[in-house]
Amino acid sequence: MKRRFLGWVFLAVLLAAGTVQISSAPGDRMIGINVVLNADIVPYHLSVLGQYGKVRDIVYEIQGVTLQAPESALPEVQRLPFVLAANPDAERQGAPIDTVAATNFANGLSTWDLDAINVTDYWFNNRQVAYDGTGVYVAVLDTGLLDSWRQYFPQERIAEEYAKSFGGGGGLNGAVSEQPNKWEHDQNSHGTHVTSTILGYKFGGNPVNGVAPMAKVIPVKVLNQNGSGWSSVIARGIVYVADLKAGPLAGNPVVINMSLGGGRLDAVEKAAIDYAIAKGVIIVASAGNGGNYGMGYPGAYAPVISVGASGWVGEWTSGSWWYANVPDPTNPADFYVGSFSARQKANQDLDVLAPGTWVVGPYQVNSGQISYYYLQGTSMSSPHVAGIVALMAQKNAALTAAQAESILEASAIYLAPGSRTVAGVTYTWGADATGAGLATADAALAQTP
Repeated sequence: MKRRFLGWVFLAVLLAAGTVQISSAPGDRMIGINVVLNADIVPYHLSVLGQYGKVRDIVYEIQGVTLQAPESALPEVQRLPFVLAANPDAERQGAPIDTVAATNFANGLSTWDLDAINVTDYWFNNRQVAYDGTGVYVAVLDTGLLDSWRQYFPQERIAEEYAKSFGGGGGLNGAVSEQPNKWEHDQNSHGTHVTSTILGYKFGGNPVNGVAPMAKVIPVKVLNQNGSGWSSVIARGIVYVADLKAGPLAGNPVVINMSLGGGRLDAVEKAAIDYAIAKGVIIVASAGNGGNYGMGYPGAYAPVISVGASGWVGEWTSGSWWYANVPDPTNPADFYVGSFSARQKANQDLDVLAPGTWVVGPYQVNSGQISYYYLQGTSMSSPHVAGIVALMAQKNAALTAAQAESILEASAIYLAPGSRTVAGVTYTWGADATGAGLATADAALAQTP
C-alpha cells in the first residue's frame, strides 16, 4: 500500500508541477504509449519514463504505465532495462458492420440464434438445458447500457453495485479515469444489444429468452459513445473485474465478454488478460469483422476464447424466420460462416463459431425511443459463447479458462469448408474460418464435469 501511495504522489507531482519536458521534432506526433515493466513499479521507474513523456496512468496490478510521448520516443522506451514491452495505445472498435430494422416482434419467442446453440426450442417454456446462469456474473466490457435499459432487462439481473465506466486513454485524452454513473447513459446501443443475448429482453409484454437469463451482468463501459476506445482503458476494465473476482465475488464464477477488437495485441491489455485469468476469470471475445484480413485482438490471443460468426440458411425465408424452428439434431449443413467473420492467420487462435448474422435485440437510433434491430458481426457471436460459459460455470464453479476453452472446442460441431447461398447471397469459407466448429450449449454442458 505504501508503494502504491508513493507512486500516485509522484505521478501527481509530475502532472501538477509541469516539470516533465516533452520535446519532439517537427512532424513527430504525440501518441499514447502503453508500457509493461518487468518488475514492480517504483518512483525511479516513473522518473525515468517521465524523461520521455508525460505519465498518464499507472496500473500497479499488472506493472502497467501509459505515457503521452512523441512517437519517436517509443524505441528508446522499449530499450529501457526495466521495460518488458511497450507499444502505441491500440484503438479498439465495437460497432457491428450492418443493421436492419426489426419491425415485428409479436408474441416474442425463442429467437433462431438461441435455438441454433440448443439453449431453447421453438415456442414458450422452451429451455433445452438444465442451467440458466444462476450465481454467475458476466462482465460486459462494452459501451455500457442505454438510459432505457430497465425497459429491456429485469433490474435484478443487472449488478448495478459493480457497474463501472472508464474513460480517457489514447495518450492525448488524459489519464484513464472513472466516470461515475456514465455506464447507464450510453448513446451507442452496442452494449445493450450484447447484453440482451446473454439475459434475453422484453419486447412490449413479451419476454424473449437469453442464453443465461438468470446470470447477473456487470456493465463495464470501456468504449465511448462512438463505439470505440483504447487498450489502456480496456485493460483498466479487465483489471477491475479481476479484482472483483479476487474480492467480493470470490465465491462466484466470473466471465468477461469483450465484443471489441483491434489490429494488434497490446502489451498492457495482454498483461491485464493474464492477470484476470490467473484470478479465475474466464474471458470470451469476438474474433473480429476483418474477414480475410485476419482476426482482431484481444480475441486472437490464445488464452482468450475467441468466437467467429455463423449464420443459418433459414434467414429471411419468411416473415417469422427470426423465431422459426431450427431443425434438430444440429446439422452443419444448415449453417454458414459470415463473409465478414475473421479468418485465422499465423499466430492467431480462432476457437469456435456462434450465431453472429442478423441477431435481433434492443438497439436505439433515436435517444429514448424504444426500438429493436437485427445486427450482424462477431460482436453478436461472442455473447452467445459467454452465455454458454456462464452455464458451464454454473454447473462447475471451479471451471478454469483453459478447461472452458478445451470443452468448447472438443464439443463443437465440425463445420467443413464449403459454400451456401442464403437469400440470394453466396457465402464461401475455408478451414481458417471455422475454428473447432459450431458451439452448442447442450454439448458443452454434457462435457463439463
